[in-house]
This record gives sequence, C-alpha cells and structure tokens, in this order.
Amino acid sequence: MNILCIGGGPAGLYFALLMKKQRPDATITVLERNQPYDTFGWGVVFSDQTLGNLEQADAKTAAQILAAFNHWDDIDVHFKGQLVSSGGHGFCGIGRQRLLNILQHRCEELGVQLVFNQDVEDEHELALQYQADLIIAADGLNSRLRSKYASVFQPDIDTRRCRFVWLGTKQRFPAFTFAFEETEFGWFQAHAYQYDGETSTFIVETPEEVWLRAGLDQMSQEQAIQFCEKLFARYLNGHALMSNARHLRGSANWIKFPRILCQRWVHHLQIAQKSVPLVLMGDAAHTAHFSIGSGTKLALEDAIELAQSFAAQGDADLESVLTQYESKRSVEVLKIQSAARNSMEWFESVSRYSQLQAPQFAYSMLTRSQRLSHENLRLRDPAYIAGLEQDLAQQAFAAAGLPLPQTERPVPPMLTPFRLCELVLPNRIVVSPMAQYSAQDGVVGDYHLVHLGSRAMGGAGLVMAEMTCVSADARITPACPGLYADAHIAAWQRVVDFVHTRSTAKIGVQLGHAGAKGATRVAWEGIDQPLAEGGWPLISASEQQYLPGISALATAATAAQLQQVLNDFVSATRRADAAGFDWLELHCAHGYFLSSFISPLTNQRSDQYGGSLENRCRYPLEVFAAMRAVWPAAKPLSVRISAHDWVQGGITPDDAVQIARLFKAAGADLIDCSSGQVSKAEKPVFGRMYQTPFADRIRNEAGIATMAVGAITEADHANSIIAAGRADLCAIGRPHLTDPAWTLHEAAKMGFRDIAWPRQYLAGKAQLERNLQRERAVEAPEARIV
Repeated sequence: MNILCIGGGPAGLYFALLMKKQRPDATITVLERNQPYDTFGWGVVFSDQTLGNLEQADAKTAAQILAAFNHWDDIDVHFKGQLVSSGGHGFCGIGRQRLLNILQHRCEELGVQLVFNQDVEDEHELALQYQADLIIAADGLNSRLRSKYASVFQPDIDTRRCRFVWLGTKQRFPAFTFAFEETEFGWFQAHAYQYDGETSTFIVETPEEVWLRAGLDQMSQEQAIQFCEKLFARYLNGHALMSNARHLRGSANWIKFPRILCQRWVHHLQIAQKSVPLVLMGDAAHTAHFSIGSGTKLALEDAIELAQSFAAQGDADLESVLTQYESKRSVEVLKIQSAARNSMEWFESVSRYSQLQAPQFAYSMLTRSQRLSHENLRLRDPAYIAGLEQDLAQQAFAAAGLPLPQTERPVPPMLTPFRLCELVLPNRIVVSPMAQYSAQDGVVGDYHLVHLGSRAMGGAGLVMAEMTCVSADARITPACPGLYADAHIAAWQRVVDFVHTRSTAKIGVQLGHAGAKGATRVAWEGIDQPLAEGGWPLISASEQQYLPGISALATAATAAQLQQVLNDFVSATRRADAAGFDWLELHCAHGYFLSSFISPLTNQRSDQYGGSLENRCRYPLEVFAAMRAVWPAAKPLSVRISAHDWVQGGITPDDAVQIARLFKAAGADLIDCSSGQVSKAEKPVFGRMYQTPFADRIRNEAGIATMAVGAITEADHANSIIAAGRADLCAIGRPHLTDPAWTLHEAAKMGFRDIAWPRQYLAGKAQLERNLQRERAVEAPEARIV
C-alpha cells in the first residue's frame, strides 16, 4: 500500500508511524511545507487519559513524549486579587516543536519518508508521483484541500468573537494558570502553562469589542506585547513575553478562533482511472477550542482510530475501513466539540460572571465545559470541594435566616436552603410541573393528592403542580386541572394542606392558557392530536394551526378576548392564593397562548402587541402585572419562558435575556428557563443539562434568580449547577416520575439522611392556626372569587 500524508503536523506524522509500524512493507510519505524545526506554536497540553491512549497505540513513542513532558496537577485561578487553587487534574505540557521532532524521528526510525519544503499545489500530480492508494489530508486549520473540496466535505466554520494571541515567556508556572484582569476597556484573560524546564505558553484572550476599545488593532506587534506585559506584570515577575510569529505585521497575530466541523471526512479522487480516497484528519476535519487543550489530542486520536480500523479490517474493503473511521471519530469529535463550545463561550463571556466572588467564579470556570462535575472535582481534590461547599452553605443558610447545621461534612449545594421573597425552601430541588391529565372538569382529586404529596414527602424543596388552566377553554385537554371555579379551590386546598402538614416542602402552581395547543386528546390517546368531538374554539396571538393540516384552527384573539383572558388569569391568581399555594408561576412558554405572543414564529400581529420583541411581550407583561397586583408580595411569582425556539427566525438565547429583563422590571422574582415546543419545525440540541446555559445567561446577565430544567438527572448535575451559580433551583421532571423520593435517595447517597433544615417551617401549632384561618376566610361569603 502506498500512503501519502499531506501535512507534517501531529496528525499526519502519527498516522504515518502507526501505519508503518503496522505494515512495514507499506510505502508511506509525509509532505510538509515547512522546515523540520519550523513551528509557530509554543506548548501543547495533554491529559493523563490522552497519554494512556498513546501508550496503547505505540509504547515507544509514548515513552519518548512522556520523558519530555512537564507534568502538573494544580489549576490556579487569579480573580479580583484572589488566588483559588485546586489539585488532582493531571495535565502534561510539551513544546510543540519538541513533540513534532519526536514524531519525526520515530517516523524516520520506522522507515517513513519525510519530505520538507514541499508545498502541495496539485494533489493529483503528487498522487501520481507517489502512486498513492490513500491520501491523508492533514494540512491543518487552513486546509487547502478541505477548501478545494468544500462541496463534498461540507465544512461548518463558525468564527468566534474573541481575539487571542499565542505568546511565550521564561516565567515558569508550576500550575495551569488562568489570570483575569479587568481594564477600562473590559476583561482580558491569560491561559499560562509551563511545557519545559524554562518556558511557558502564555495566551492572551479578550472579546473583539474589548480588543478594539483597547486599540490593539492599531498597535504593532511589539506595542501589543508591551501592553500585555504591563497588564499581566504581577504574574510575569519581570519576565518578558515572546512571539515566534515575527513574520506577521501589526495585529495579524491576534486571531479569532474558527470552530470547524465537516459533515463528511472522505472524498474520492479519480487519478489515472483509479479511485483514491482523500481522508481528512486533525484540524483539517475539526477544531476544538484551546481552552480545553484538545486540538492535538483529537489529531492524534484520529490517527489512532484510522490505524486501528485498518488493523481490524485490513485493506481488502477499504470503504468499510474509512466508513468506520468517519462514523466513530465524528461522534467522538462532537462530544469534545460540545464541551469545547461550552468552554469557549464561557471565556467569551467573562464579564457575565464578574459579579461572582472568587471561589464561585473559579468553580464556574473549572466546570464550564460540563465534562468536569462536582463529584469529579471531589475525587481530584476533596479539600478544595469541602472548602467551597462550606463557604456556599454558610452564605445560603445566612440568607435563609437559618443556623448552619452541625454536620460531619459540609452541606452539598443542592441541599442548601433558598430564600425568595419571604418564602424559604428547604433545598434547591424542584419537582417540575408535569401534565398528568387526571382531573375531571378541572377538579383535582386523589390522583393529584398522591402524585404531588408523595413527591413532597420524597424530599424536594418545592413541588410544582402542572399547568393549571384559567378557564375551561384554556385547557390543553378535557382532563387538565383548573382554577377557574370556586369548586377548584377546595380540591387544591386538600393537596396543599397535605403537603404543608406532612412534609417540609413548599407547593406552587403554574397558571396557563393552552391557546392554539388546546382541545386535544390526553397524551396516551395521541399527543397534540385534536379531540374527535367535544372541542372548543381556540385563540392565539395570530391565526395558526399548531400541527398544520391536523390541529384545530386557532383565530387571532380580539381585544375583548384579550381582556377576558387577563381577567381569567387574575381570578385564577386569587383562587391560587385562597387555596394556600406558596408559589405562583405564569406559563409563557412552549407555544401556549402567552408564548404565542412572544415568539415571532406565532405572532404576526400588526397592532401594539406585534412587531418588536418589546411589543410582542407587551400583552404577557400586562397579564403578569395584573397577577402581580393581587398576588401577595411575600410569595414568589415566577415566569416560565421558552429561552430558545430552536427554529431559524424564532426566539434566541439573546432574546431570552431581554425577555427576562422585561419580566424582572415588571416584578418577577424568578425565571424558569425552558425551551422549544413552539413549533414542530424545531431542531433542539439535546444533551445532559442542555437547557442550563439559558438559566446561566439569564441569571448572570439579567440579574434575576433562575430555575434550570432539562436533562438534570443526578445530584452531581444539580450540585454543579448550584455551586457554579448557573441557577438557583433545579427542576427535576422525569426522574421524579420514576422515583418520588429522588431527593431523599440522592441525599442519602451523599451521606445526608436528615435534610429538613428549616424545622420551624414544619407543621406545628402556628401552621395549623394559619390553615384554620384560611379555611374560615374561604368559607366567608366575601371571600368568594368572581
């Protein structure tokens, strides 16, 4: 077999040596446009896990690389004059030039032909010259071959918003160091790590708008380096910053990171009546942001996978080898890129987290990719996590007005109390509102008593009743609960009283109007399918069918209908208070009536309620203000929104921040951050905690408490979210369906069996007196709701 590798970076060299080791009779040639000792990088980083992969692939090469590594376990985060350190991370740094030289020498040792100063202009001609049976396109980030055959490879290139520059310094950093400095222009950050006995990589990064305000676009390379030296002087201890890109002029060495992902990795060239596969590898196929140090890792693991595919299948069926390579690596790359995207976006938005105290800021940074969780950190550095938990617990219990309990270990973040208005929740876990379709004429009964009561007894801090409708015509199905008649008060009061007297949980209700998604069958008879008979007229912001050609047609609500719906929400709010609910939530998500005003996908109105985002939010805000006026100020009033429609032209996370600001200004206490279900054309990107970034942005940009929801399934997830300040509460849905005592069980796993911190909120004489007073008030004629 004749193999031609175009590009002498880590991917091309490593694949060449692995294949030559596997097939000594193969003729393998690597073409590199630069000199053997040319390099424009400083150091590269591997995790201990990556080193294990290299050891399995080729022990001799791995040993040489390991001997040249600088190893460290600690991460240091400098923020607002404080240093936060954590250990046990297990990283290694090596100079990029040293790594390439090791791979080059190993290739030569095995008999791979290395050709330098070879700029590839015509791959067809070179394939003929070397009689190639396989061409590896490992020509890097700016791959000419990827660009030439873009119609086949279909690269998705997203150029990001930060400017960064790769520099070096003789200042040695014994830990992987992140330094954050605020200037009059905005925030700058440095990523620094030592990769040999005397040299460190020093990357300076900042959002482009900050870079421009600082005038770095107008500076020479020397002036910009002086700017960075002055800015990070406290970390450099008098050492200079160095550039190895002196061939670039002005600010050209400040670049923006391109996130690259190709849909296809294999293309067939027709050369002399022979089909020759051209296969992407390394940065030519994909990139991963330098903040998680995975670019070189991915390149080497690409090489390992393709070599292993050949070893497993041979080259008799070359297509099967390449298909396996593409399918397996594309999945692994997506996983890394997902983490890299989270990490990259965190560093693009440092100002979002600048109000956090240093310990929480550092924790947020450490867990930014969602690959490193609370328990991962505990395994790596138990003392660090214990100190953080103790600090967060002290703050939470003090804010709740409760004494810090004396426990053997600090209280985990998800079990700390949370105070909102005058309500204190015993912990941060919420039973998410989940439609049960088990009411009769809007009246809840034994089913809801058991459903909500068991989950309250299961340890959750707050139990949210499902979307409860403000009128009979506001229901999703005929089996949905309501608060549109006085008979509903007593039914709900029975559930509320059980929760209050049998648990430490609080209970809330979510009020909503189905709009265009109403008059449908219960879920087990067909989700979103219209009723065969017994339906009712539907209204929405604009005329629409939720399921085109299937759903009943909803008409655009008139002024009179809008006023009636507003009145219905106010009456339901009064009834919710009369029933004794501790918490009220307004449902403005998932394509229901109020959501239909907010999303441009469903609002085509030309009056004061259509057009701009502010206009589209106007009617939901009017409803909210009317509810706020009659709901007790001591009790929380939250709003659930769809923070992302997942459809081109729909609501985006940027819009969600503005929506949250509008509701905050109107008096909302918390935003419940869901997404989607506005259009069947949606294309959500699922994954664990996939909606948490919306709660994170809204909490830390709009400055309002948030509830995270969506694929939060473990205590580890909840602890990570709360500890990082991404949300104040975690709503758990499906896990609570399968295990009503989810909170108690997760707490027990962490060593906590008694989690009823605010015992003064347990049922006692004062609580019973309040219940009796409320019952007498409900029975009084003047308390009836009209």
